[in-house]
Amino acid sequence: MLRNLQRLFRYRSLIQTLVVRELKARYRGSVLGFFWSFVNPLLLLLVYTFVFSVVLRGFRPVDIGGPYALFLFCGLLPWIWFSSALLESSNSLIVGGGLIKKVLFPAEVLPIVAVLSNMIHFLLALPVLTVFLIYYRAPLSLGEVAWFPLVILVQLTLTLGLALLLSALTVHFRDLKDLLGNLLTLWFFSTPIIYPMAMVPAGGKFLMDLNPVAHLAISYQEILFYDGPYGHWKWLLAVAVGSVGVFLVGYALFDRLRDSFAEEV
Repeated sequence: MLRNLQRLFRYRSLIQTLVVRELKARYRGSVLGFFWSFVNPLLLLLVYTFVFSVVLRGFRPVDIGGPYALFLFCGLLPWIWFSSALLESSNSLIVGGGLIKKVLFPAEVLPIVAVLSNMIHFLLALPVLTVFLIYYRAPLSLGEVAWFPLVILVQLTLTLGLALLLSALTVHFRDLKDLLGNLLTLWFFSTPIIYPMAMVPAGGKFLMDLNPVAHLAISYQEILFYDGPYGHWKWLLAVAVGSVGVFLVGYALFDRLRDSFAEEV
């Protein structure tokens, strides 16, 4: 496994080429092209803001200390990256079966490309979030913003580990890709994205502590939305350690099953 991990660095040019191809293919033939990277999260934000600010006006009994649209955007953008990456990567080996059957092609590149291409969409949407932060005069500080790249790195590591795990299992259990959409819906509502952590009842805080994406969402909110110092850094470091473990376990399982991929797809 360690030898294959070392080879990943040698495949960086291949990964870069496939990521660029994936980004071009996604919007090929569309009028707006890459501009959809800005429009899609903005439209989704408008939908959620309308539902929870107009239709369900009494949904937020707790004062979040700022505009709800900005609070929602801080957690929604990372979630779009996370969920989209897992959905696409889970099916990546099946879709790329023709490439896997080539003897020298590294199969792990396919789920990695799915994660990285969705991360680029997340990064391209950050200017929209920046506009919102400036418009609402978010209480940003240099010390807090310095944590932002680390949160992204932790999320990337966690997502890569889960992507490798799911893509390997989906080859053998095709029902998993259909089940995953429902699991992600449950995961979304079990993460403080559309509601603040303060709304979680005492009995649910223990389960929330076991949710790594919850700590990522809270980290984004504390860095970009809430006033005051970033106090969730200990949880972030714990999630970072856990994410490395998830990545190693995911890659170990992927490496163990790689010889069966060509036959199954």
